Amino acid sequence: MPSFDIVCEVELHEIRNAVDQANREVGTRYDFKGVEAIFELKENDILMKAEVDFQLQQMYEVLKQKMTKRSVSLKHLDCQAPEIKYKSAVQMVKLKQGVETDMARRIVKMIKEKKCKVQAQIQGDQVRVTGKKRDDLQNVIAMLKEADLDLPLQYVNFRD
Repeated sequence: MPSFDIVCEVELHEIRNAVDQANREVGTRYDFKGVEAIFELKENDILMKAEVDFQLQQMYEVLKQKMTKRSVSLKHLDCQAPEIKYKSAVQMVKLKQGVETDMARRIVKMIKEKKCKVQAQIQGDQVRVTGKKRDDLQNVIAMLKEADLDLPLQYVNFRD
């Protein structure tokens, strides 16, 4: 019976490369000369440190540009509020990974409303879709690609 999985994964080596490139660019830019501005990658978070809030905004734009060049979807980034203390500003950018339960329920509901002859199951941080015909599964993928979800979904493990 054909099936596939709906997941939300980010390639961490691409994230690491984008953060390294952003650090290099911030280190060489004229408007950051003499400023302690740095990106740090910690597991599923990117920590941005600078002296003022405006510099954090500029750093975030550089990070988005580098992510785009590395073909990483900007939907993976969840920018938190900056923390400003004396002469330092810190901002956390969380990386979204996995399909959360609420989003998984929404996806299953969308599939059921489409009335395709497929079954959708939530399995941890992914959704498995099974059906008798490959065409039905491809219709589900096309429908989810058209839907405006705030997660970058990948369709993996396609089996016949």
